[in-house]
Formats: sequence, C-alpha cells, structure tokens
Amino acid sequence: MKAAIIILSDPKAGEDALGRMFNGLAAAYDFKQSGADVGIYFQGTGTRWPGVLSDKTHPIHALYKAVEDRIVGVSCGCADVFGAREEVEKAGFDLITDNSVPGTSGLPSIAKIAADGYQIFSF
Repeated sequence: MKAAIIILSDPKAGEDALGRMFNGLAAAYDFKQSGADVGIYFQGTGTRWPGVLSDKTHPIHALYKAVEDRIVGVSCGCADVFGAREEVEKAGFDLITDNSVPGTSGLPSIAKIAADGYQIFSF
C-alpha cells in the first residue's frame, strides 16, 4: 500500500480544521506503523500548518513529530499565496514545484503522485 496524505485545512479555521489536521496525521501514523509507504503533503492554506505545529505546546505537536519523517514537502505556490513560505523554509521542508501551474511558483503534481501508485487522501 502506498498512501499520500494531502493536508488542505487552514489552522486559522478553528476546531474543524484542527480535527482534519489531527485525523490526517493520525492516518499517516497508522500507515507508517503498518509499514506502508506514506507521504504527507501540505497544500493550499494547509501550508500554514508546519509553522503552527512546530510549537511544542500545540496539542498535536507530539503526533506531528511522530510522522515528521514522512513529510514529502509543501506546495511552493500555495506557500507563496498564503504567506507561509518563510515559516516553511524555517522549518526546513522542501518546497515542491513539479506542477508548473501558470502564474505560480509551482505545486505538487497530483497526477504524478497517482501515477506513482499512491492512493490519495485529503484532509
């Protein structure tokens, strides 16, 4: 099994967004524990999460750290649009640009992820 977890929720959007993030990371943890090939991608307003979750007092910081090694990267174009690029770079994550969407600095290619055999889950 190969799974791609795409985080789209916005940390500024309250409990629903926190629940989506928590469940996305919990799914990644579940896949990781089962030995599956799992990768986590942050896109859209989800690019704001790495800066938020790096805070050791955040309620899901421990879960974030448990799957941090499975984070493939962050959408460069989305990080630019939603003002998260500086925090993403500070956190040391790769900015993904393999889908050259016009007018952006590039996004992850969902088509490539799917072609590589990953089942895609979005949160």
